[in-house]
Amino acid sequence: MKKFAFFAVFAACAFAGEWKGVVSDSKCGAAHVDASEKSMKCVNGCVKGGQKAVLVSEGKVIQIANQDAVSKHLGHKVTVTGNLEGDTLTVENVKMDE
Repeated sequence: MKKFAFFAVFAACAFAGEWKGVVSDSKCGAAHVDASEKSMKCVNGCVKGGQKAVLVSEGKVIQIANQDAVSKHLGHKVTVTGNLEGDTLTVENVKMDE
């Protein structure tokens, strides 16, 4: 029981770090990891239509708590620093990748 309690406490903690990926939308997710012009237009349209921005990193779709932090990077390849708690990332900084 102690091992389970330790794991539960550890899993609930925020994890600070850096992630490389593509800012996509919650509807299309990993479909836009190519960061092509077509993908950027789709992501922008989906977000304007009410979908949430997400980060796709290493094949995983990560929710973004503070949407405004990535609003200028929709569809782009980025490096994000922040805090991950569960499956939700609070973004501290976004840097465009080439």
